[in-house]
Amino acid sequence: MVNSRVEASAVAVTGGGSSGRSCAGCGGRIADRFLLFSMERYWHTRCLKCSCCHAQLGEIGTTCYSKGGMILCKNDYIRLFGHSGACSACGQSIPASEMVMRAQGNVYHLKCFTCATCRNRLVPGDRFHYVNGTIFCEHDRPGGALLRSHMTPLQGNGMMPDQKV
Repeated sequence: MVNSRVEASAVAVTGGGSSGRSCAGCGGRIADRFLLFSMERYWHTRCLKCSCCHAQLGEIGTTCYSKGGMILCKNDYIRLFGHSGACSACGQSIPASEMVMRAQGNVYHLKCFTCATCRNRLVPGDRFHYVNGTIFCEHDRPGGALLRSHMTPLQGNGMMPDQKV
């Protein structure tokens, strides 16, 4: 699944052993009293970590996300892929390896980050305006000179590969 949401829940193990289960993270035998089961695999509580912030997922909640080979906490998943993992313009899924553009917390395919008026694609360095959820290039900005003080230049970090942090 491209946008798979995976539940990670703590499982209590009684008797001080876990019947020889191996940890999916480190490969070691799990002899801990508690272990995690996520993505159809068992983990030491210390080994199931967010690929971005390295938080131990069993300590910060019971939900983790998996996309593009990464295991993510909720905050990093939303930061990288938006709330839905979909492009804010077209609604289609954004693959983990695809470069994206970001504006006001929304995530866009490169091809979808376009001016609403002229449909020209905007690239890093272009000035644009984000008005009521709509993107405009500098030339087509509504209100002309009235919005000059609100121009937002695209930064180099506005375009990033989702698989790298």
